[in-house]
Amino acid sequence: MVHYAEGRPTGELTLRTLAMPSDANAAGDIFGGWVMAQMDLACGIRAAERAKGRVVTAAVKEMSFAKPMKIGDTLCIYTHVNRVGRTSMTLKVEAWAQRYLSDLMEKVTDADFVMVALDQDGKPKPVPEEK
Repeated sequence: MVHYAEGRPTGELTLRTLAMPSDANAAGDIFGGWVMAQMDLACGIRAAERAKGRVVTAAVKEMSFAKPMKIGDTLCIYTHVNRVGRTSMTLKVEAWAQRYLSDLMEKVTDADFVMVALDQDGKPKPVPEEK
């Protein structure tokens, strides 16, 4: 059973992956850019499902890292669609670390990602109504 250090994740678990030595600096801390890339992948998954098609990242709003990721930790990315506009949507994205060989989960960072739906020509298209 997983134990959450502070609060609980918001949204749905969208992506889980293992932090490997190639993702770390010399001190064994995982690069923030790697964590952000995983968050962007998870956003792309969730936003494409909602848009029923291609999406791109338009913006990432303020991100700060509360805790480090270490080699061997499992990165768990949770996403929630907060707002849907005409062609864009804003998702709340949280990155949590399940510590290596432990049931402890700690929040690493969170951010709001703005995603835009695109048509076949790469132009913004309306996000379809949710059924």
